[in-house]
Parts: sequence; C-alpha cells; structure tokens
Amino acid sequence: MTGAELLLRTAASAGVDACFANPGTTELALVNALDRVPPVRAVLCQFEGVASGAADGWGRMRDRPALALLHLGPGLGNSIANLHNARRGHTPVVALVGEHATWHRSADPPLASDIASLARPVSRFVRTVESAAAMGRDAADAVVASLAGGGGVATLIVPSDCQAGEVEAAAASPPPVTIPPAARVAADRVERVAAALRRGRRAALFLGGRALRERGLLAAARAAHATGARLASEGFPARMERGPDLPYVERIPYFPERAAAALSGLRTLVLAGAPEPVAFFGYPGQPSRFAPAGCEVLTLASPEEDVPVALDDLADAVGAAPRAAVAALPQEAEPPVPEGALTPAAASALLARMQP
Repeated sequence: MTGAELLLRTAASAGVDACFANPGTTELALVNALDRVPPVRAVLCQFEGVASGAADGWGRMRDRPALALLHLGPGLGNSIANLHNARRGHTPVVALVGEHATWHRSADPPLASDIASLARPVSRFVRTVESAAAMGRDAADAVVASLAGGGGVATLIVPSDCQAGEVEAAAASPPPVTIPPAARVAADRVERVAAALRRGRRAALFLGGRALRERGLLAAARAAHATGARLASEGFPARMERGPDLPYVERIPYFPERAAAALSGLRTLVLAGAPEPVAFFGYPGQPSRFAPAGCEVLTLASPEEDVPVALDDLADAVGAAPRAAVAALPQEAEPPVPEGALTPAAASALLARMQP
C-alpha cells in the first residue's frame, strides 16, 4: 500500500467520500490512489478555485469534509478565496496540497514556495507529512481538525515521495478518527443571558452557524416566544434551514445604514453562533458595529461551542414551553404565467411555478 492510498483510506473511514481535484505532477500518486479507494469519488475541476469552492459547498451541506486536491503553492494560492469563505463559514474542508519530493526541495525548483505560510491565514490546522508511514495519522488529525470546534479548513501538505512510498504492513491500517464533541456552554453564562432577557428590555437573538439549523431555530423560537425577543441572523449565513415549520428569522441587511436601522432601539443583543454584526467595509460617517449605543451585547455561545444545546438550555432557563408556536414564512400566491420577453422577473415566476 502506498502512502497516498493510506491517506485516502483513512479519510474514507471517517466518512469522507468526495475529492475535488485540480492535480499536477506532484499529485500523480494521489490520483492513482483515487482509483484504488472507491469510497472517495474524484471530481476533476478545471481550476483550483472551483475545487476549493466545491469542497466548501459540499462541506456546508453534508456536515463532513470534502478533500480539495491542489497543485503546490501556486495551486493553493488560486484556491485561497474560497478557502477564506470556508474558514469564515466554519466549513469542514481538508485541503491536500502536493509538494515536491523531500529530497528535491533543497534544489529550489521553479514552483517551490512556502506552502505552510500561504495556508495559515485560511487554515486552523497546517501540517507537512514527513513520511509515507505518517500519512494515515496525519490524515486522521486533519479530518479531526476540520470537524472539531465548529469546523474549519485543515491543510495537509503531502510531498510526492511520501505519497508514492510504500507503507509497511504494520502501519497500513487506517488509524481511528474520533471527533470530540463541541463544548457545552457553562450554566452560569446561560443564566446571565436568561437574566438579561427576563428583564423585558427590547432584545434580539442574533443567530449564526448551527443556530440556523432546525434544532437551533426551534430552541431560539422557544426562548423568543417566552421573552418577546426578536430573531435575527447574519446577512450571509453559511447555511440556514428553512421550511413552514421553522420560525421566521430576519436577516440583517448588507448596507450599514439599513443594518443599523434594523437593530436600532435594541437594549440587549444575544450572540448565538455568530460574531457581533459589523460592517463589511469602513464607510465614512458610518459605525463599524451595528449594535446601537448603550445596547448590551452578550455572547451565549461562540461558533466553536455547542450552540443548539446552549439555545435549548436558554429556553429552559427562561421558562419556555417545550415547543413554541413559530411565525411561519409568509406564503405568497402562485404567480401568473409570464408573457412576452424572458426577463429576470419572468424567469423567477417560471421557477416559482415549477415547485412541487
């Protein structure tokens, strides 16, 4: 078994089943190994930015990492924009970056670069494999790093000779991959937030990350129903589950004037899985932070913590009913069949009529 095959078998044992790839010469051993590890499906991409973007989307929707196979430092550089998005969205992604053979790096070939330094700004984990036998353990650590603490990008740099090298039978079994559970929020922090909501001041729960999945949304609706708090979310959440049985959540607008207006009058803003809302850019005469002056900003749970459980604990602490009535999404009448030119509005009407 080669080091590349051990890496892929380890990833497959952890539930990884997709590799979005734009490989080159230094990744040929991994390309060959993809044919021998069928649980991991290879998807050829024509550009590294496409590979990293596809891996980001896959991880967001599947809650498990995809592999993004990239060619050396320049290939990683081409992928950094979407790896940045994955980092900000807490998406589990394992970036596999090919590297020159360990014995060839000292020659400083034309495509040599400081891959680790390129990877660090967008990665929570960066490691260079040092031998074929280390491929399994390093791959397991990368998968764990991509899933632990809310999720993120783990970059594993894999020299070509470590990929192609043979692994002795004693080291050929994929090591176990154990994902630690997210940390539960301490009871005293939950109680501080509950006490603030019980004071009855104008309050909002500001949701992001896993707070916008079904369990988090229903728990937030319970807490809001019991306290009169509003439900709001990031303007560009990583992923939000929707449906008629889930509560309506207002998204904070993009432009700072409208965002500040949306939060005006609040006395308490509770962060659940989201950072404090701020402007994308510094606009002259506009504040960087959208919470109004005098508003108490409290963190219930960070994205790295168990946000849905924290929201359930909060709902219990404020005496919420087991299941609150939710404000369903408004149901619009089906639009008429458009006539005339195919405009954006006409295309939207046609798509709306195609829903089951």
